[in-house]
Order: sequence, then structure tokens, then C-alpha cells
Amino acid sequence: MNKKHIFWFWGLILLMVSCSGGDEVNVEFETVTADKTVTLTNEENSPSCAVHLKLEAATEASGHPGELINNAVMKRLLDKEEASVKLAAEAFANTYTESYQQTMLPLYKQDKEDSTKRAWYQYHYIIESTTQKGSKGTIVYLSTIDYYEGGAHGINQLITMNFETKTGRQLTLADIFATGYEQALKNVLLKALKAKTGCNTLNALRDKGYLYSMDIFPSENFILGDETITFIYNPYEIAPYAMGSTELIIPYSDVDKILKNSFVY
Repeated sequence: MNKKHIFWFWGLILLMVSCSGGDEVNVEFETVTADKTVTLTNEENSPSCAVHLKLEAATEASGHPGELINNAVMKRLLDKEEASVKLAAEAFANTYTESYQQTMLPLYKQDKEDSTKRAWYQYHYIIESTTQKGSKGTIVYLSTIDYYEGGAHGINQLITMNFETKTGRQLTLADIFATGYEQALKNVLLKALKAKTGCNTLNALRDKGYLYSMDIFPSENFILGDETITFIYNPYEIAPYAMGSTELIIPYSDVDKILKNSFVY
């Protein structure tokens, strides 16, 4: 084998290795926490506000994709832009508890003699996150949020984000579905909601409390799986609080005609 053939042979081998491992990008995560509790007064039975954050953060070893994922997580969950998820979590806990004291203390001073109102001032804000493998080349970031800020009840939400592991780019519905997908996807979602609830008509759905003053919509709160895409609707989005959250699991085969050719699951 002459030199020309040797160079061609090894070039081919390197190309094959490069192509075979191109999608094998590993984003690693570590858990970061922030906890802070403050009281409104120095009294023994003073109402308090507790913040507990337990978040998954991409490690430094994850490189630029990890940085993009962390930036998206900080912005979406904490509305912060910091050098790290840890710093953002601590900043959120400080800002939230400070706002609680400044806003609620004057009101509590007016209501403190009425013991029936004390529970209104017992605040909490809890976020816990996990990650899981998504469709091909993606990772799903899931966060449960539980908070109480007065009123009749607390709020519970599931917030999802889907990322390309190779680039760290957050995927939206526009990255998955072809232009003009909206109405076709609405039809699929409405059919799935009817099947889930046992309702045959839109009026029957509304009688149960669903879509009472709105139409179904494709939620950007979704989970990419190997064979399905799951749309998450938190309380109040398509149904009253008492109905809880609604998950519509859609097989890719049901939406194959409106998927982008570039989306591979």
C-alpha cells in the first residue's frame, strides 16, 4: 500500500469514528440548593416565609452546551442572570424573602389581632428539578414548583424544558413542527383531551370544566420522549384548579405529517 492509499485509509477511519460519535454528547448535572427562612416579626408565633430550591445544574465539564442550559434554567425558573445556577438560586431566595417582609409586614400589623388570618401570611416557595433522557439527542429538564402566597390555596406547577445535548439549544414547538402546524396540532390535542375525559363533544368537555372560556392550544410546556410528545397543562390553563394538571400524551405517529423533516426521534 503506497503513501497515498495509507493517508486515504486513515482519513476514512477518522471520518467514520467522528460520524459515529457525533451525537454522543454527554451533559452532566449536579444538584445545587438554596434554603432561606425569614419571619415577619420577632414574636414567637410570627408567620414566616420559607424558600427551598433544589435544582439540577450542568457541570463545567459539560462545556458550552451546559452553559446555555444553565442560562435557560436560571431565566425560566428564577428570572435571574448570574454566573452560576447556585448564585442565581441564592439571589432568588434573598430577593423573594426580602420582598415578602417589605410587602407583607405592614399588612400583617393590621391583621395580627385576627388569628383566623395568620395562615394568609405563612408563605413558601419550593422548586425541585430532575433531568431525564428525551428523544434522540435531547435531554428533558423537569421542575415542580409549589408555592403559597396567601389566598385560598397554593399553586402547583410542572415546568418542562427540552434541550439538544449536542448544542445546549432549548427546543420550542417551532423547532419540532413544520410551519403552519398550529391548527392541525390543536385538532390532535382536542381529540386526545376528549379521549382522556370520555367526552365526545366540546360542550361535554365544558360541562366537565375543561376549555370553559378558551380553546385548546399547543402548550410550550412539553416533554419529548422516544415515541411520544407529552403536553402539560397546569391548573387554570385549560381547566379549573380543582381539576389539577392535565397531561396529553401524543404518539409521534399522530403528528407525523406536521413534524419537521429535520426532527428525528
